[in-house]
Amino acid sequence: MSLHYTLSVIKGPKVTIPISKGKSLVSEQSTSGSHDSAVLWADMARWFGEDIRSIIENIKGVPFQEVEEIRLRVGQPLMVRTSDKDLFLNRDGEVTSPEKAYVGMGEDLTCALERMTHSSLYAAEEDLKQGFITLPGGNRVGVTGEAVVVQGQIQTLKHVSGLNVRIAREIKGQGLKIMPLLIGEDGMFCHTLLISPPRAGKTTLLRDLIRLLSNGVSKIGLSGQTVGVVDERGELAGMWQGVPTYNLGYRTDVLDGCPKASGMNMIVRSMAPQVIAMDELGHTDDVTALMDALRTGVRILSTAHASSLEEALNRPTLARLMEQRVFERLVVLSRKHGPGTIEGVYDLKTGRVL
Repeated sequence: MSLHYTLSVIKGPKVTIPISKGKSLVSEQSTSGSHDSAVLWADMARWFGEDIRSIIENIKGVPFQEVEEIRLRVGQPLMVRTSDKDLFLNRDGEVTSPEKAYVGMGEDLTCALERMTHSSLYAAEEDLKQGFITLPGGNRVGVTGEAVVVQGQIQTLKHVSGLNVRIAREIKGQGLKIMPLLIGEDGMFCHTLLISPPRAGKTTLLRDLIRLLSNGVSKIGLSGQTVGVVDERGELAGMWQGVPTYNLGYRTDVLDGCPKASGMNMIVRSMAPQVIAMDELGHTDDVTALMDALRTGVRILSTAHASSLEEALNRPTLARLMEQRVFERLVVLSRKHGPGTIEGVYDLKTGRVL
């Protein structure tokens, strides 16, 4: 297999989404003080049982807006993670040492799962096969435990041992920094792939780019476009009973909870989008469906897990797309200066750093 992507060594300025050094990405609307933080903590606490709920409702000195994850493990200290720290909490909601922190019990995880699945683990079984469930608002909960395997296929998880609540963010305007670089000489949006390691802000940036494409950006001459979002994990729109939590734009249609491979075909046929957007491209079936969608003239905006072009090329499904020169722009993100640091925007047709 011959791969023709060669990035030149031309140095271009790095574009960094403006954030406070060492902080998580936080929208201006969500930083109005300790009262707002307390309200947000209280809203998150409802997903847990009595003991954990009491701790979370009484958290002191940890602004919710800075938190990226809440981790609860059986036999291990309760932990919240910010962009640069792991903080352990005691029964009073105070930050303490791991040795003095509240230790998670099986009952804590069982109660949390019952609340998160509305007492219907069966209804969440398909998600659990993938190792996660999604809460209203797009917060994804990673789940670990003992896999139940039948004929080589994971059916569900039992004896759950760990939960990781990943806090979703909406940060409007971040995509404006790079949107001009994603428009071709013909004025068309370029097929674009965003890549990053976990917790580096690619889903947050994707969400904002969708909104900008949908609404249009007059100052760069970009007209609003019909965007079809295939939101397999429910993180992009944060749909709850058909109502999106996040604003994805005036001209956006969302297919929620549908596998990407099926969803791309469905949304092309039913909504005739100009752009299809999706998160975490990677399966062979996804690539086949994407290639079919391209034949209709639709533009593609997607993310994938990889920390560099070289790493992306080592993934067979992504390598296939690269070999066929599907993507015209590659955006590489990292956590170097906090989530959302853009290491580079590359023109994959010429190999230039934009």
